[in-house]
Amino acid sequence: MSTSAPPPSVLHRDTFLDVIRAGSILAVIGQHWLMPVLSYSHGRLATGNALTTPGWWAFTWLSQVMPLVFFAGGAANLMSLRRAPSPREWLAGRIGRLLLPTLPLIGVWLVVPHLLRDFGVPEQPLAVASAIAGQLLWFLAVYLLVVLTTPVMAVAHRRWGVAVPVVLTGFALIVDVLRFHGFGLAGYLNAVFVWAAVHQLGFLYTEGKLGTLRPRRALVMSAAGFGVTALLVAFGPYPASMIGMPGAPVSNMSPPSAVLVSLAIGQIGLMLALRPQFARLAARPTAAAGLRWLGARFMSVYLWHMPALVVVSGVFVVGLGYATPEPGTLRWLAMAPLWLAAAGTVLAVLLRAFGRFERRPQATGVAIPLPVLAVAALIGATGMVGLAARGFAWPLNAEPLASPLPWCALVIGSVVLAGSTVTTRLKG
Repeated sequence: MSTSAPPPSVLHRDTFLDVIRAGSILAVIGQHWLMPVLSYSHGRLATGNALTTPGWWAFTWLSQVMPLVFFAGGAANLMSLRRAPSPREWLAGRIGRLLLPTLPLIGVWLVVPHLLRDFGVPEQPLAVASAIAGQLLWFLAVYLLVVLTTPVMAVAHRRWGVAVPVVLTGFALIVDVLRFHGFGLAGYLNAVFVWAAVHQLGFLYTEGKLGTLRPRRALVMSAAGFGVTALLVAFGPYPASMIGMPGAPVSNMSPPSAVLVSLAIGQIGLMLALRPQFARLAARPTAAAGLRWLGARFMSVYLWHMPALVVVSGVFVVGLGYATPEPGTLRWLAMAPLWLAAAGTVLAVLLRAFGRFERRPQATGVAIPLPVLAVAALIGATGMVGLAARGFAWPLNAEPLASPLPWCALVIGSVVLAGSTVTTRLKG
């Protein structure tokens, strides 16, 4: 019996993409909560990474799920764009949906460092916490740019199809050549080329060119993707870990490298091979309810899971002197579920307080031109890049321009331009 399905573009809701998104955010949370190796002494927080344990880099080939996030986003974006009354209304809905949940995060972290300082928290752990709270905004900055280009890339896809991600990957490889031959800053161009290429693979899924692959062919695709990744790591300049490691001279993520495209092909093929199993899982009432709950809070979960880790680390590591056991030991394995449970409890509280910003209906307002929405997206992306690079740390006696305020102002300004004038709340 064939396990192929009709192209998802004809479906109202694609549960496969829902499973991919839910699994991806859970993988992100699990990795971020279990990676830190923490200890505190004499006013300083020591931070390490469990994935530096010999051989553990292999986990990152599956746990680095940003390729799957951009893939699923590309598929969902093309579907929802085709259902939208116009590209302007679609873009307004997408920008508002991405930007609005950041406002409570900004509001909290503009105040929290001052409160913690008043309670006697030393500057060094305070700076670490403030940096962690902002660093994940890089994803939103890049994703905003990808969303902004989606209507144009949809036209390119309609005309040239698979050639579009191929050309983007070629540009990414050229950028890597420049990066590894003395032009390091050129590597940041791949924040666009790499993620746009993976986003474009989602278009192929929507068109049925990937979504109808049978499991056996999907496994061939997966083997090809992981095989090319292995060759690039073995014979190229790319490190084995798919996340940045402390002290490593080169990272595959900051800036992103072209090897992430082949990793994406490997991961997407594996997920497509498991699609029948995912379909059975999603059909269960409990799983279906969980997918709906998580799908409605995806951005909020992403934004607040690191602040939840900050709270747990502050209480147990800084406050009570707990130190992370050596990764991989029996004690580490025994403590990991308790650590995850504590962080999950805090996250649940934060979502109850702030998740409403993502779920509330968009305000109805006067339609504004597409160029203004584009400016809003660019301003918002710039502000989030600044916060991701600098964090929310506010050093003592810092001038306003040396504080997070300018970057926060850019994000808030982008919401004023786009978020408050959305005319339609689009689902997708």
